[in-house]
Parts: sequence; structure tokens; C-alpha cells
Amino acid sequence: MRFLADIPDSDVEWLDSLAAGQGVSRAELVRRAVAAYRADASGDAIDNAFGIWRERADIGDGLKYQRRLRGKRE
Repeated sequence: MRFLADIPDSDVEWLDSLAAGQGVSRAELVRRAVAAYRADASGDAIDNAFGIWRERADIGDGLKYQRRLRGKRE
């Protein structure tokens, strides 16, 4: 679906620069932004991220991993 939206010139320039850097169209960036906003607003982003590191073999036990990281900072 197409729609018309008023966006400040400075935002359009920023979108164009970002689009060129990523090799995508301005429209694609807007689609991605809407999808990200929708996931965030609906809480899906949290649900989608849950367990994302489950298959990582380099982490092992999550608590031990956290303690190892914190030990390096302290």
C-alpha cells in the first residue's frame, strides 16, 4: 500500500544518506522502521529476543558467563 506522509526535509536527507550507505531504498528504511516500531510497541521485540543466545556454545552457563564478564570489569 502506498501512502503520503509529510516528513521534515532534514529527516528525508538523513534517510537518503542512510539508505545510500546501506544500499537500500528510502521506502525500505521506512518499512523497517515501521516493523521495528510495531514490534516494540506490541512487546513482540522482547518475545522475539527471548532465548536468542540459546544455541551459543561459547557462553555455557548464563550466570557463570555474567560473573566472568563482571569480574573483568571489577
